[in-house]
Amino acid sequence: MADRTPPLSVEELHALVASGEIDTVVLAFPDMQGRLQGKRFAARFFLDEVLAHGTEGCNYLLAVDTEMNTVDGYAMSSWDHGYGDFAMHPDLTTLRRVPWNEGTAMLVADLAWNDGSPVVAAPRQILRRQLDRLAELGLTAQVGTELEFIVFKDSYERAWDANYRGLTPANQYNIDYSVLGTGRIEPLLRRIRNEMAGAGLTVESAKGECNPGQHEIAFRYDEALVTCDQHAIYKTGAKEIAAQEGVSLTFMAKYNEREGNSCHIHLSLTDEDGAPAFAAQDAAQGSARGGHGSGGTHGMKPLMRHFLAGQLAALRDFSLLYAPNINSYKRFRAGSFAPTAVAWGHDNRTCALRVVGHGRSLRFENRLPGGDVNPHLAVAGLVAAGLYGIEHRLDLPEACPGNAYTSGYEHVPSTLREAAELWENSPIAKAAFGDVVVAHYRNMARVELDAFDAAVTDWELRRSFERM
Repeated sequence: MADRTPPLSVEELHALVASGEIDTVVLAFPDMQGRLQGKRFAARFFLDEVLAHGTEGCNYLLAVDTEMNTVDGYAMSSWDHGYGDFAMHPDLTTLRRVPWNEGTAMLVADLAWNDGSPVVAAPRQILRRQLDRLAELGLTAQVGTELEFIVFKDSYERAWDANYRGLTPANQYNIDYSVLGTGRIEPLLRRIRNEMAGAGLTVESAKGECNPGQHEIAFRYDEALVTCDQHAIYKTGAKEIAAQEGVSLTFMAKYNEREGNSCHIHLSLTDEDGAPAFAAQDAAQGSARGGHGSGGTHGMKPLMRHFLAGQLAALRDFSLLYAPNINSYKRFRAGSFAPTAVAWGHDNRTCALRVVGHGRSLRFENRLPGGDVNPHLAVAGLVAAGLYGIEHRLDLPEACPGNAYTSGYEHVPSTLREAAELWENSPIAKAAFGDVVVAHYRNMARVELDAFDAAVTDWELRRSFERM
């Protein structure tokens, strides 16, 4: 990875703490669900003790369910092992201010065991390992995530009390690209945009989406680890800002029967000189001639063709990384702008993989993930799949020129159960991630499935209470 200037330097933090402007430092890491877990420190204690030595956190944080219940089946953490600690080491390149929390700075941590060895099942470490493999080929992944959410006028507490039913969306109708629609909640969107910029994220735009109250804020493409860290910080920050404003927002993949919240992930590669590694030299001219519309691959270097072929080969096996929850699979419906077909196409939104741009901007977009995705795991999957395609010099099939929903392509998994079984039995996953990681995330899926299978849903009550 290239050397980077952090949004806030350690020297600047010392000065801000000395002046009293910063009094709190958050040290956190992304958990299995992509949520930030960690501690808030008194800033002076952080500088005197934690900055150099790190801190500890209970290792159950990577071995619980979404409700933070202790569950069985994890090799790294259990009652039998005493639920000990792992170490949290600050990554100084992630130091930043947190404008939505007064007097606060934040860092992202890497996790290690007491002997210094990395916690291999930690999402950030999983991504680092794949990026290291890519770096051995002289390549760096550039990534952008497009994350949608739905805003409600109800507070989080009101939503909880209402069992998340009957909430009032911030917009009453489809406001896709509507300036009027985004204007209705511009004070909230503006605050999120500006305060994310204050935290060192580079904001590009905000736009309305289709589901009532649905919006998207986009950020600049960056190196993969940077983008994934910022994605996690943004999700946490957006929720905190919404709570401060007395409203709520959700990133869940499918809140209702209308359009779900997607998180399209764009990826390209650069070489050791920072030059684009995907686009052939004549790509710009080819695009100008309309070559991409023909479904050809002349604008791509062989490297991109292999990398994209790897995405197709591993897409079903890695779906657990892209769609990690039961609710994730409710998005995959024909004609929904969420993909069902294992196919690629040029600027074709009916495909799971969409190739867009030309020259430096030539990239592909994976359209499987929803707003509930863990970005570190998903991008690790994209990189691992691409490396599989490169290593095996896979041939890229022809692009889908039309409607992939009705063209007979292999279907993406329809349920978490199917995705988990594919993941568990995948030789591609085991070779790329290792048995420890495969078993860890297979157990995560098992825990969620067991909890869901034991639950009585509103759907069952409505259909069965009187009529059965």
